[in-house]
Amino acid sequence: MIRESTGIPTTMQALELSAYDERPASLQLVQKPVPQPSQGEVLVRIAATSINPSDLMFLRGDYGVRKRLPVVPGFEGSGVVVRSGGGFPARALVGWRVACAAPDNGDGTWAEYMVTQWNRCAPLRKKTSLEQGASLLVNPLTAFALMEIAARGRHHAIAQTAAASSLGRMIVHLGRRFGIAVINIVRRQEHVEILKSQGAECVLNSSEPGFDERLQEACHQFRATLGFDAVGGEITGQLVHAMPRSSCVLVFGALAKKDCSISPSDFIFDGKRVDGFWLAEWFPRQSLVYQLKTAFRVQDFLQTDLKTEIRERLPLTAGPKAIEDYASRMTDRKILFIPDQNENA
Repeated sequence: MIRESTGIPTTMQALELSAYDERPASLQLVQKPVPQPSQGEVLVRIAATSINPSDLMFLRGDYGVRKRLPVVPGFEGSGVVVRSGGGFPARALVGWRVACAAPDNGDGTWAEYMVTQWNRCAPLRKKTSLEQGASLLVNPLTAFALMEIAARGRHHAIAQTAAASSLGRMIVHLGRRFGIAVINIVRRQEHVEILKSQGAECVLNSSEPGFDERLQEACHQFRATLGFDAVGGEITGQLVHAMPRSSCVLVFGALAKKDCSISPSDFIFDGKRVDGFWLAEWFPRQSLVYQLKTAFRVQDFLQTDLKTEIRERLPLTAGPKAIEDYASRMTDRKILFIPDQNENA
């Protein structure tokens, strides 16, 4: 690569999406110019970037943000701010290690460099590694926000689907910290064993006979009046039906790739509610003080309750294969892209 006198190259490698069709050929490694930040923006040299279920939704065009193609995917990552486009907050971040989120428009984190707004960067503490920082803004922050909602609503217990996922396991740990009981729903027996080995008290396998009855019994026993659903499809209706009167289920994922199936009687006669939760909308509505305080507070738990277990660290050249591998085993720890590995790959 040709480098400027500042040490920043003029071109970079990036994974670029050309069509929302899920074909491996639509995600290609390309060489493109390093972007230049404008006023209020920063240029981040990406050190690590994660693959999440939201990224898979984006690749097939089902996510809440649909960008003009071609575009670099990737919603979160970590790195060092190496340039400012102007403005005091942006200039103040130069040289900082940060967790960073992709802009709503424009290229994301699956690249060697990314431009984003200064307020989409969270400074990392010295004890926070760049690898843990690469997954800070999606799963840990979502888990913390959901449990904060449960605490604010004074719920005694919550029930969650996809409990064996990285985010689900974080909610298990945070339940103990918040003093809120957690009913965990999984689909496989091995997931039951994994969660119980991590201290989960109530784990239900939705594939077993009698699941609906056991779920209803648990929800009423623990008084679970709030649910977190990352799956959608049939399980949403099963969860809503099992919970006590006036309960609410927050749907924040669509792993089933199917419409939620819910009985009207649960709404009409039992006063139950279903709402959506999207961190990208919820978090910016909070005060700036809360955002900064929470970003630092979450880092306190990155080595314990909110630690992201990493399965593989791959170069961007692994592209489509890494996506396929992650999609086939989403509960089996994280896969990170490490752009620095590209030259040695």
